[in-house]
Amino acid sequence: MGDIGQFLPMILIFVVAYFFMIRPQMKRQKDEKKFAAELKRGDRVITKSGLHGKIMDLNDSDSSCILETMAGKLKFDRSAISMELSKKLNAPEKK
Repeated sequence: MGDIGQFLPMILIFVVAYFFMIRPQMKRQKDEKKFAAELKRGDRVITKSGLHGKIMDLNDSDSSCILETMAGKLKFDRSAISMELSKKLNAPEKK
C-alpha cells in the first residue's frame, strides 16, 4: 500500500497532462487531416505563412494543391493550409 501512495502524485500528473495536453493535440491533428481531405476547387484559403489564394487544382497522389494568387499560380502541400484562418475567411458575414 505504501508503494502506491508513493506513485499516486506521478500518476495524477500523467492523467492531468493527458487530458489537458495530449488528447486536445490529437484531436486537433485529426481535425486538420479531415480539413485537408475536404478541400475542394474554388475554396478560398490562407496558408500557414499568410498567403491568400483560391484552390485551382488538387493532386491526391502527392497531397498538394495549386493556389491562384495575385502573383500567379503556386503549388503548396495541403498541410500548409491554415484551418483556423481559412474558416475565418470563408465564414458568412454577420449582418
